[in-house]
Amino acid sequence: MNQQEGPLTGVRVLDFGQYIAGPGAGQLLSDLGATVIKIENVRGDQARGIGVFGEAMVRAFNRDKESLALDLRKPEARLIVHQLLSETDVLIHNFRPGAAERLGLGPAALRSQYPGLIYGSITGFGLGGPSASRPGLDIAAQAEFGMMHSTGEAEGEPQRVGFAVVDVAAANALATGIIAALFARTKTGQGAHVETSLLESAMALQAASWGEYTITGKPSVRKGNGQAYAAPAADLVRVKDGMIVLSAYTAEKWTVLCNVIGHPELVTDPRFVDNSARVKHRSELLATLGSALQEGTRTQTVELMLANGIVCGSVRSFDEIAVDRDLAASEIMVTVESANGNFTSPGVPFTLDGWRRTSSVEAPEIGAQNARILAGLGYTDMQIEQLHAVGAVSAPQVAAAGQQHTRK
Repeated sequence: MNQQEGPLTGVRVLDFGQYIAGPGAGQLLSDLGATVIKIENVRGDQARGIGVFGEAMVRAFNRDKESLALDLRKPEARLIVHQLLSETDVLIHNFRPGAAERLGLGPAALRSQYPGLIYGSITGFGLGGPSASRPGLDIAAQAEFGMMHSTGEAEGEPQRVGFAVVDVAAANALATGIIAALFARTKTGQGAHVETSLLESAMALQAASWGEYTITGKPSVRKGNGQAYAAPAADLVRVKDGMIVLSAYTAEKWTVLCNVIGHPELVTDPRFVDNSARVKHRSELLATLGSALQEGTRTQTVELMLANGIVCGSVRSFDEIAVDRDLAASEIMVTVESANGNFTSPGVPFTLDGWRRTSSVEAPEIGAQNARILAGLGYTDMQIEQLHAVGAVSAPQVAAAGQQHTRK
């Protein structure tokens, strides 16, 4: 495969997503070669209006897409969608519950008209329960499905994961389901409704934690960085220039660690003699490790631990990660061509026989491809002006920009 192609080359996607979850699914399909048209409101994806973080969402999850800005309340705009659907393989949205149906774009209506369509949707709380009509956001899913309850210091307040982890998980889940449905269609000729929710994605991320709950009957609790039933396990230790995290909870690894830090007597110390004792005396354990390791730097300590087979990592900021040689060697970072200067963004987290797209074009402005897309459907310049006059599409002068985003 060449750099501009991918396994999904030839697949056409209409992406009605906003913020992260919907656009993220479309972005993964785009990175794999699909042609993705971002259908957004004439005022744009709501993320465009919420400052730097919103700009980051748009730029990270809408690379290589084309923007068609429509007011879907207008029948003329919905007609355009149907004209596009006749040549579309996949539709994606994370509309509020019921919104697609009110627009005549629900799964039942569209799949009856376009039987080969893969219809992908993300909801907050699923379609079958009492909260089916409730809108969902990442933070609500983190709060209501256990993540915040188990994240934070033992005696502290609940904390969210420091990024939109559930949104991203939902995006990846939807894209995976869509790819599976595309494969199934090669055998059956039939499309499918692929549906996921923030609820399901949040729970899937916590499978092991839920396993602990079913085994013990005890809900997970906040425990800081350490694991509840093992020590030292994912525990944070301060060294000379910052923090490291390490795990050495098996009898063998604990013995090695004690020898590495020059305190073999800790192996038989009653407080640390086995895993259950170390869990019980975790605060004393961490104080002991901190005292023994305080003179070394993060780099020195990590190298020492790894040389002795102990899992260990340095707690690093983005500034440090940006110049990391392993990150560079992975080639996951995509160079995004931008009129405002190039920037980088993580691409798909896997390769196919070594292939992965490593360059990209920046996210389009609102309606940047209106003119080209509508002309491709047979609309004349005068008809496009009329569509703008009735408010069905965004301004033609905006549509003239960004033509470089086309990808056949």
